[in-house]
Amino acid sequence: MFAGGYCGGMGIGGWLLMIGFWAVLVGLVVWAITRLFPSGDRRADAEQVLDRRLATGDIDQQTYRQARDELVHAGRH
Repeated sequence: MFAGGYCGGMGIGGWLLMIGFWAVLVGLVVWAITRLFPSGDRRADAEQVLDRRLATGDIDQQTYRQARDELVHAGRH
């Protein structure tokens, strides 16, 4: 039935290479999909960064309020 021998004629090395090839291919597809369609709320991430910058003193209250208002308006579009 098989082409003469152990593991269909490919041998253990052939099967391991084929499994490795498909694993790498599936991994690349999953990686590409996660890069093209990221999950999560980017606005929430931006708000966290803004909050952190205010807490560390990188920006003042007025700049914080302006940036927060821009984020809110950008989220409505």
